[in-house]
Amino acid sequence: MARMRKWIALALKGAVSVGLIWYLIDHTDLRVDPARFLTISPLYIGLAVLISALQFAICVWRWQAVLRAIGQPLPIGTVLRLFLIGTFFNQTLPSSVGGDAFRIYLAHKAGQTLSGAFNGVMLERVAIVAAIPLLAGIMLPWLAVRLQPDMVPWAVAAIAVMALASALGIAVLTLLERLPAAVRHWRGASVVTRLGGDARRLFLVPRHAAAVFAWSVVGHANVSLTVFVLAAGLGIDIGLTDCLALFPLVLLATTIPVSIGGWGVREGAMIAAFGLVGVSGEDTFIVSVLFGLLVIAISLPGGLVWLLSRQRPSAEAVESEVLRATEGPAS
Repeated sequence: MARMRKWIALALKGAVSVGLIWYLIDHTDLRVDPARFLTISPLYIGLAVLISALQFAICVWRWQAVLRAIGQPLPIGTVLRLFLIGTFFNQTLPSSVGGDAFRIYLAHKAGQTLSGAFNGVMLERVAIVAAIPLLAGIMLPWLAVRLQPDMVPWAVAAIAVMALASALGIAVLTLLERLPAAVRHWRGASVVTRLGGDARRLFLVPRHAAAVFAWSVVGHANVSLTVFVLAAGLGIDIGLTDCLALFPLVLLATTIPVSIGGWGVREGAMIAAFGLVGVSGEDTFIVSVLFGLLVIAISLPGGLVWLLSRQRPSAEAVESEVLRATEGPAS
């Protein structure tokens, strides 16, 4: 029964992805010519691949910065291997268990405590999301020039709200270590307090917080550069500052787990975001689809790493281990 529920949830996500893409094409007057996908210069494709390869290095150093902060470092080669595998499962396989779960499982098998493996992945995700309003705020002066005057106050307010929400979320995380004694005996309380303790080690120690936020901002900027290169290769007039200011917000929308690999959600968010600076829906849709295909392509090496790994646990084993990390005492 549990397995059936997982597959039903997966089918619903697939339906959402297909439904959103169909809606965008059918109800927003998009006139997408499939032949345009073939007009991109191979030179720009190669450049986008190189930038995407650099993204792996950025992500590995970001995750390693988190692991060092919480006292759970792994050899850099191991971090790279686990990240490649996690990316593969996140992007190429519509599995009921995501790539982050595989990262947690394999990091634990590589020598981390189970709580350390879980907290390392979760806190990295928190840092990634929290860095989005940081980059948006940096780019706000350039974005304001491109927006209609009446939209500027809304942009400022939206970024301020996101920044405040990120700060409050991190503040709450750092306070979890100090749960009242009356609730410390509750099931899962020890998991929460360990997460809070690691959050304090990461976000309240300036050198650790600076490192992880720096890598997060650089990562968002690098992904945005990929979008800019793809657009340039198609002859689409999207500025680099537009990508730096708007695409991280698109990434934020794709973190909502309602579709497979962000498909559909990403296209809708990109059309809405880049429409603010005058980019047509057709052009934005083509860039978004190309970006999604590129992400899948560069994720494939993680599958080869997985096949060559000595440990290839089932999805059920991974799910069981991650569930243990969230419910009971960690080893």
